[in-house]
Amino acid sequence: MTKQERIATRKATNLSLDVDLVADAKELGINLSRACEEALRKEIAAERGRRWQEENAAGIAASNAYVEKYGLPLEKYRMF
Repeated sequence: MTKQERIATRKATNLSLDVDLVADAKELGINLSRACEEALRKEIAAERGRRWQEENAAGIAASNAYVEKYGLPLEKYRMF
């Protein structure tokens, strides 16, 4: 995605942030929009991962139980 495309897909948003954090960020030359965007990306990824694990817990447990009972499929062919 080009810079022009990224700018075109942005949405102005009002946020309430700690005054001291904003002052420190400005003093250090940190772009607030980019910093908030990156933190939000990480938070979204973490939440999606947590939800995926929650939604698939039964399948993961069943797979782990199978491996505990029968071992890994094709384990005899492993070279390590």
